[in-house]
Order: sequence, then C-alpha cells, then structure tokens
Amino acid sequence: MVSKSCSNLLELASGESPTFGLMSRRIRRTMTVPGLISDIDDDKSESVCSDSPSLWDRIIIVANQLPIRAQRKTDGSKGWIFSWDEDSLLLQLRDGIGDHDTEVFYVGCLKEDIHPNEQDEVSQILLETFKCVPTFLPPDLFSRYYHGFCKQQLWPLFHYMLPLSPDLGGRFNRSLWQAYVSVNKIFADRIMEVICPEDDFVWVHDYHLMVLPTFLRKRFNRVKLGFFLHSPFPSSEIYKTLPIREELLRALLNADLIGFHTFDYARHFLSCCSRILGLTYESKLGYIGLEYHGRTVSIKILPVGIHMGQLQSVLSLPETEEKVAELLRQYCDQGRIMLLGVDDMDIFKGISLKLLAMEQLLMQHPEWRGKVVLVQIANPARGRGRGKDVKEVQAETSSTVKRINETFGKPGYNPVVLIDEPLKFYERIAYYVVAECCLVTAVRDGMNLIPYEYIISRQGNEKLDEVLGLKPSTPKKSMLVVSEFIGCSPSLSGAIRVNPWNIDAVADAMDSALEMAEPEKQLRHEKHYRYVMASALEMAEPEKQLRHEKHYRYVSTHAVGYWARSFLQDLERTCQDHVRRRCWGIGFGLSFRVVAFDPSFRKLSMEHIVSAYRRTKTRAILLDYDGTLMPQASIDKSPTSKSIDIINSLCRDKNNMVFIVSARSRRTLGEWFSPCENLGIAAEHGYFLRLKRDVEWETCVPVADCSWKQIAEPVLKLYTETTDGSTIEDKETSLVWSYEDADPDFGSCQAKELLDHLESVLANEPVTVKSGQNTVEVKPQGVSKGLVAKRLLSIMQGKGPSPDFVLCIGDDRSYDDMFEVITSSMAGPSIAPRAEVFACTVGRKPCKAKYYLDDTVGIVMLMQGLASVSEETNSG
Repeated sequence: MVSKSCSNLLELASGESPTFGLMSRRIRRTMTVPGLISDIDDDKSESVCSDSPSLWDRIIIVANQLPIRAQRKTDGSKGWIFSWDEDSLLLQLRDGIGDHDTEVFYVGCLKEDIHPNEQDEVSQILLETFKCVPTFLPPDLFSRYYHGFCKQQLWPLFHYMLPLSPDLGGRFNRSLWQAYVSVNKIFADRIMEVICPEDDFVWVHDYHLMVLPTFLRKRFNRVKLGFFLHSPFPSSEIYKTLPIREELLRALLNADLIGFHTFDYARHFLSCCSRILGLTYESKLGYIGLEYHGRTVSIKILPVGIHMGQLQSVLSLPETEEKVAELLRQYCDQGRIMLLGVDDMDIFKGISLKLLAMEQLLMQHPEWRGKVVLVQIANPARGRGRGKDVKEVQAETSSTVKRINETFGKPGYNPVVLIDEPLKFYERIAYYVVAECCLVTAVRDGMNLIPYEYIISRQGNEKLDEVLGLKPSTPKKSMLVVSEFIGCSPSLSGAIRVNPWNIDAVADAMDSALEMAEPEKQLRHEKHYRYVMASALEMAEPEKQLRHEKHYRYVSTHAVGYWARSFLQDLERTCQDHVRRRCWGIGFGLSFRVVAFDPSFRKLSMEHIVSAYRRTKTRAILLDYDGTLMPQASIDKSPTSKSIDIINSLCRDKNNMVFIVSARSRRTLGEWFSPCENLGIAAEHGYFLRLKRDVEWETCVPVADCSWKQIAEPVLKLYTETTDGSTIEDKETSLVWSYEDADPDFGSCQAKELLDHLESVLANEPVTVKSGQNTVEVKPQGVSKGLVAKRLLSIMQGKGPSPDFVLCIGDDRSYDDMFEVITSSMAGPSIAPRAEVFACTVGRKPCKAKYYLDDTVGIVMLMQGLASVSEETNSG
C-alpha cells in the first residue's frame, strides 16, 4: 500500500485534490528533507472503534514550545544535542494516544536561540529523530509576540488584570498585536509542511496561538482542528475590554472543538460569544455545541491530569528516598510540622497573601510557634523574569519572609523557609512526601497540578513507607488548602477551599489542617472556623483518610493520558461529518470563516432564476418581510418606497400571484402595503389571509377561541416586569414576548423558563408555545406558514394551470414549513410537472431550503431583477 504522502501526490497528478496548489508546494519542499514522507502505512480500515487506540493515524500537536531540550555540544565540535523534555505536557499526553502506529508530529519553538546558519540542519535532525518541526522566529519578532502581546497583554487580562494604568499589565499596542498575528501565520506555514489535510488531526494548545485556527481553516476548509486553552477564560465584562475581542473569538470558532479546564471558563467563553457575536449554544446528549455558519463548534470541559507513570517512577528513585530522609531529620525529628507551598514567582500565585496568612496564624495561635514551618518553594516566573511586576513580587516576598522570621523566629527555628532557587523534580517530590499540608492559594490560575502531584506523592510506595516509619497497612492521608480560583478546585471536593484574598480565612484553614493532623483536637478560637468547613474541626483521622482516598482515586484515574484520549475522541466525533459537507470560505483577514452545508444547498444564481422566470407563465411568489425585504436591525420597520415599487411591478404582471407572509398583525401589514392593490397578504403566520387589497380577510383555520389569553397574559407580564428590556405584543390571535433588547444571557434564561411555564399552564388549551429568534410566542394550534403555501397553490390550481414557477423566501425556522410544503408538492398536481421551484433562505444557514442569498440586499436585487423582466414583458 502506498503511503499517504504518495497517495496525495497521485491525487495531485490526477487533479482530484481540492488543495492541490498547497499540497504541491508542501510536497516539493518536504521531499528534500529525509524522513518526512512516511513509510508504507498499515491498513487500518478494519480497526476503527470508539475505544480503539488507533482512531488517529496522524496527529499534529502545535504549541508555543516543543517538548525538546537542547544544549550545545561540549566536546568542542559544532552542533547541538537534543533530547525529549520528560516534564512537558505535550510529551506526556502521548499516553492517551496509546497506539505505536499513530504518528505524532510536534510543531513549536525551541527554548534556545538557533543561529540562522544552523536552522536547516537542526530542522532536519529534529524531524528525522523526533518528528518535530521547529518554528524559528527572529528575536525581535519573538520578543514582541511572546514577551509583548502574550505575556504583557493577553496573560494579565485572562487572569483578570485590567490595564487601568501603564504599570498594571500592558496597554493594548497594535504593533504587538500585529507581531502576534504574524507569528501565528508562521506557525501555520510550518504546519503546512507536514499536514495531510484530509487525514490528520491538528491539536493547538493555549493562548499563544489563538488566531492559528483561522489561518489553517482558510487553507483547508475541512481540517480536523482542536484547540485547548490552558489558562482561565475571563468573564465577558473583562474580555470585552480587549480591542481585538471579536477577532480572537472568530479565530477560536474556526476550530472544531474548543477545550477548557472548568465549566466556569467555558461558560465565560460562551457568554462572550453570545454578547459579542450574538451566537447561541445548546446541549445535546451531554455535548455543548455552538452553531456557527452551519458548522457545529463543540465545547469540551475536562481538566488536564498528571503523568502517573513519571511521578511514580520519581517516587521510586533512591535520590527521592535520600531527600525524604534528609527532610525528616531537618523537620520532623526536630518536632516541626511542615506546611508546603509550591508556586511560580508571579503576581497571580498569591505568595504574599499566603505569607500574610501564615503571619496571622502565628499571631492568633501562639501554640503553633516553634512547631509549624511553612516551606515556600518559589519557582522562577515562566517567561516573565524581566517584568517589573515579578521584581515587585520578589521584593515583597523577601521582605515579608524576613519580617515573619524576625518576629516569630528563634535560634534554630524560622517559621518560613523560602526556597527561590530551581529544585530538581525529585527534590520537590520529597517535600510533597513530608509535608503535612499543601497550600495552593493562587488568586487566579488556569489549572495548577500541584495538588494532584501532592496527593500522589502522599500515597507513596513501600520503600518510602519504610523511610517514613509507616507500616504497610497504615492508611495514607493528605490535607489540601486550595484557592477557589484555580482550575483544579472543583475536582477536589475533599480539600478546604478558601478565598485567598481573605487572609483570616486562609489562616483559619491552615489552623484547621493542623488541628486535623493531631489525634487530640484543640478547639480554640472557634469563631474563626466559620470561614472554612465547620465539620473540619471535629474531623477524625478516618475521615481524613477517606478524603485522601477519594482524591487519590480521582487523580489516578484522570491522568494526562485520560485527558488527551478523551479530547481526541471528542475531536474525532465532532469531525466525522466533514467529508459529506460542502464548505465555502467567506470574509477577509481574521474575519474569515467557513460556511458548511449539505451538498444540495447552494447560492441562488441570478442568471438561473431570471432565465426560469422568463420562460414560465404561471408564477407563485411568497415573500417574508422582516429579515427578508427589511433588515432585522432596522429601526423603522415600514417598507421603503423602493420596495413598494418593486412589489407593484411584480403584482402588475398578470402571470404572477405575489404574497407577503409574515408574523405581523393584519392591521400593520394592511397599512404598510395599502399602495399595493394586487398584493396578497398572510398575517399572523397565515391565520389571516387576503388575496387582494380590496377583498375581505379570511382565516385558514376555524376562528380561534382566545380565552386562553386570560391565562397567558399575567404570566407574560410577570416575566416582562422581571426582565428589563423585554416587551409583549398582543396580536389578535397570538401573544409574543420579545427579549431582543434585554441582556442576552438573562433574556435567554428567562425565555426557557417562560416556555416551560406557559406549556404547563396552557397544557389544556388549543394553542402551541414556540420559541423564535429572541421571542416566545403563543398561537393557535394548526397555524403555520405551510398552510399559506398549501392554500395559495390550491387557489392557483383551481383558477387555471398549476404554477410552473414557485419562489419562496424566508429568513427563519418558521419558513421551513413552507419550504417543506413546496418541496413535497412537486410530486403532486398542485405544481406543474417540471416546474421551476426555488425555496430560498436569507443567510447561509442550515434549513430545509435548497438555495440561499446572503442578505436582504441580495433579496431586493433579486426582486428588482424579476420586476424588470415583468416590466419588459408588459411594455412589450
């Protein structure tokens, strides 16, 4: 069997590939690099199932940094030595793929600067040996992209820091934004070198590459693309301050699956899509989906896990045992209880607040002085060492530690031990093993895996039990004090959750953890304990063990491999209908998006419909009004003189029967279209009908009993009073509650509740309750716009030959009934054989129409074109 790359080359030669231009450039370039074209592939046609690890033949993982360590050769020769970075999440997630036959490529930057003269050689080595494609960026561009836009603008804002002054975060800088976009485009170019667009799955990671989905989707409309955000996503009130807010949202929506650590982050993203882009979402069978131009963008909520195998192997190292023994001698043998904090030295990890809480603990609980030690491991700030805010945090931390130690310390005892030098992984693990309690009190953090590492480390192993002096049957225990504002907090139900800004509460939590660690409970200062779990004060040792076991079960079963496998399976599910969809790319720059439709759905050609219009003799034309002849956003909803002239031109043609079909009242429509003598009007979804201006209105269904309004009206008034911006429209046969001017999230929430409420109180009434675009409507049963189409076709069939031309245009779901009636009538007598039938919707969106036009401007141009033909015919 030929390889994928070769098969693509064959497609290129035959001209069948839809992306042959790009593929040609990619193949010519990569053929010069040994090892890029894969070896002969195994036949996997019989090995695809939901639980099989061979769901994915090739995966391209894209992130800012490659999971590679690089160092210069030390033997005097030129060149580099490369090795895998075992601590990298990107490398660890391969456990979730599990199939050695799956090719995994990495695209990203190296931590080290590579001279341009060495870049080709380094690229070839990394590609052949590690299947890594390095992205080389000029130093100035990288600095503006990473240190400028990513770390000084995006990162602070996503952690809820507004740039209210130049010293707080970074003010938006257009040149830094342009650098960010340029780097994302360079990443897209590098992906082009290895991607097989019809087969590969692409997984993009984190906020450094948020506009990359647009560049990939623009080149390959059907690319199978996932994105996972490892940082928090801020609330809409914070996010809306970003000048390029729409560009980022639209870029993310070019992915097929977007992942978040917590529901809060996903909820904030969905709220931004609703408030800024006007999009709605719904949950089906447990999956949250956003409809975006005919594509369903899925939302994934799953926190990342730790690498169990790596952690357990480090726990088994002799160096770890030696370090544990050393820490036992240093602390436990001296009668000290260790509290542990492990944080990066940046402004969002809350180190200073934690130290203030420790100071408060020692002030309010003198019994802990000389006994408790807080070991604070401060890792170097990632990518922000040059920032002014980092230096301020370092200075504040040092001064606070010095003050606490001078106040409460004594010879041989310091209550706070600050370790601000990088520790090896096994050393950090040893601190986890010995610490009685771990404190993670960040003021805002994406996920933070420190609590997970602590729980697994406290579980230990047999050798560590010997070092600790524990019997093999001794139940394990761990205590956690975690911030409410970190991503892992919701998954650790047994932890003491705190508001890190509340120093008293954190101090009380620390005291509770220490009290719970002792067999005898000292119930002092009981009033402080209300800030944390009241039951924690009397918590016995067995309950602490149960909490540890519960956490251990969760962490061990939700490791990084589980997270990666779950994400990729959802990505595969989301993309499974790509091959049967027709796609068009529309928009320029970062406004680009792909519109997806069923193969039979296409744009209505002016030439096609005008040609059909000329050669037909009996025509039925049914037109919506709001959103079709008149834009939805218009303030003045009445028709323009131009629209009236066009409609009159169509109505003067004796071969035409023209109808306006609307949800509006007959009084409003009658007034608006009074100049149109021969225009038919169907009002209130077709309940009222008249064929011409000077004839009486008739009803399509028996006269309705509207006594149900007495039940529904008080309910609608209640929701109007409690929903600012909502209104009620009382029509002759229906009631409409509109929340177009209300807050979109609150209005949507109220509409769902109102729908359920009305369905309940009107269950025995002859009405239906339906939700529409920013509306909830109650109308008589059996009334639909499909009835109008049936009635019109029946009238035309009774008067003469059945119509051989039918045009129906609408802009929302209520017109699907009409589209369905017209389509089904093509096989019956109400429409002439071989008739020209055009069911058309406004905007490219999924519906039962076969055609679309982009907007009301296109509709008016179409009507004007048909009117011109009629004028020519009449004058001739």
